[in-house]
Order: sequence, then structure tokens, then C-alpha cells
Amino acid sequence: MITAKARAIDGPDKPFRPAEIIRRDLDLHDVLIEIKYAGICHSDIHTAHGEWGPVHYPLVPGHEIAGVVTAVGPNVTKYKVGDRVGVGCMVDSCGECENCLKGEEQYCLKGNIQTYAGVDKYGEPTQGGYSTHIVVTEDFVLRIPDNIEFDVAAPLLCVGITTYSPLKHWGAAPGKKVAIVGMGGLGHMAVQIAHAMGAEVTVLSQTLKKKEDGLELGADHYYATNDPETFEKLAGTFDLIINTVSAKIHLDAYLGLLALDGTLVNVGAPAEPLSVGVMNLIGHRRSFAGSMIGGIRETQEMLDFCAKHNIVPKIEVISADQIDEAYERVLASDVKYRFVIDISTM
Repeated sequence: MITAKARAIDGPDKPFRPAEIIRRDLDLHDVLIEIKYAGICHSDIHTAHGEWGPVHYPLVPGHEIAGVVTAVGPNVTKYKVGDRVGVGCMVDSCGECENCLKGEEQYCLKGNIQTYAGVDKYGEPTQGGYSTHIVVTEDFVLRIPDNIEFDVAAPLLCVGITTYSPLKHWGAAPGKKVAIVGMGGLGHMAVQIAHAMGAEVTVLSQTLKKKEDGLELGADHYYATNDPETFEKLAGTFDLIINTVSAKIHLDAYLGLLALDGTLVNVGAPAEPLSVGVMNLIGHRRSFAGSMIGGIRETQEMLDFCAKHNIVPKIEVISADQIDEAYERVLASDVKYRFVIDISTM
């Protein structure tokens, strides 16, 4: 077994503390990764604070992981020691159900195994990337392209694929008008990816505070949603709206911005329910949908796409002792646009 240094939290109202966790011995197809950087996702905060249901504490969050292979199991064929790799939001699935066989492991009918706050096939709770090492079966490890540095690669394993997957699935492309709700961690990636796919991109943010950033990242238009005229001016405009906000918003107002056959896709995951007026869907054959991350194959495709188009997140690197402060700043929307932990500070 491998002892890893980590940062753990013992309850919803507790601070993070230094900890040691045990990683399993390598099974036949396992890969041991020395983690270099780990991103902080809003999902980490929801989970650490117990907002999405019961949590097995102590918890080590983190599902945006970038590092180097340091050992492999005897039957591993996909990776070797020294390879640059990443791990995202899941570390295993049943591999046998209809969805897994389609390469959509994120929708495993038996439930994929989450990188943290899950239970692995050995019956042990999973612990995430706020740690120095992790052991993952090779089929759930991603290859990081050489032209993407570790610190900016880490967030791609969540924010990159969470936005790439719906943009691809719902056909962001030349001739399509795409709106991105929210200019945060997810939103600033969605803007870059939608732009690279050739769509006409509009940012819908509460204020114009981040307009310069949005336009620099590839947005064609930028509107403030705290201005009532925005909803009047843009009514019936968009083929696709990606809502990245992890808080309650007035969905009916945004549905009114969709053109005929348009779709509003939620990727942000607020803790409280959202309500939808059905007439706003019926009137123009609109759709309201949701999307998680992508499967392993699609996640690799996303990494290669970002490498090809020079797409990386804007980050702020922090030490392991700054996690609590980073959580507070995320909740205050005081980050541009993703915190990444330098694991060497563990």
C-alpha cells in the first residue's frame, strides 16, 4: 500500500487539515500517479459541505487531477512510467452495461465510481486529488498532450469536458448561435470551446464586469442579465444555451431566449430544485436538458481538441494551506477563473 499526503475535511463546517491516506496496492490494470496539480471545482465545495447528500468523512475532494505515472500493474498496456496523465470525475464503472459499452461510462446504469465520495469495487471509500498520489485503473486515466502544462491541464478534466460534451452533442458549429450563462470556471471554458467550434458566442452574465475577458476569450457578444432590456432584445435568438451557473436562476426568462427548436442545457448543479413553465417549452418546441461530464473517449477527444486550438483555463495557483480561503472566494465569485492546488506544497 502507498501512503499519500493529503488535505482532508472532517465535516460540513470543518476546515481542511493535513492528513495521510492509504492508496491500494496496484492491481493488474492499475496505474500509480504522482499528482502535480489538482483543480478546485464547485462540486468539491457542494460535496465537502454535505449539500448533495450524506458524506463519508473524513473526505479528500478533488477530481481535476494532473500528474505523472510512477508505477504500473503487471498487465497495464496503455501507460508507462513517466507518462503525463490526468484523472477526472470518475475512476471506474461496471464496463458491461449498455451505456458503458457505448463509451458513455459517466451514465453507467449501475452508477460510475466517483473519484471521491464514492465506493470502489473493493468496498473502500474513494478519496480524490487533494493528495500526492492516486491509484486508478488504466481505462480511466487520460493522456495529457505535451503542449498543455500540468497546472492548466488539471481543470480541463472537469470544466473542459463538462462544457465540451454538451456543446458537441447539441451541435455547436458555424451558423449556430450559442449563449453561455455565467462567466465563471465553467463559463469561461464554454466560451473558448464554442468559439473554437465555430459558433457565434454570446455571454449572459449578471453584470458587464467580465466583459473584456469574455470578448478576449472568443465571445462575439456580451450582455448583462441584470438589465431587463437584455431579455427583450435577445428573445427568440439562440439555438443553444449552456447554463453553467450552480445557483437558482429564473429558467423561464432564459427559455424565452431560445429560437424554434432551441435547447437550454444545464451543466451547473444547484443544490435546490429549479422550476420550469411548460408553456415556455411547448410554444416554440424548445427543450430543457441536462448534461454531465463526458465518457473517457470523449474526454480524451476534448484534451486533444484543446491542445489543437490552444485552449486552456485561466487559473490561480494556490498552496495546500489556502484551500479554505479558496472555497470562500469561489462562493464569493472572487476567482478568475479556477483555483489549482500546487501539490508539491502538501
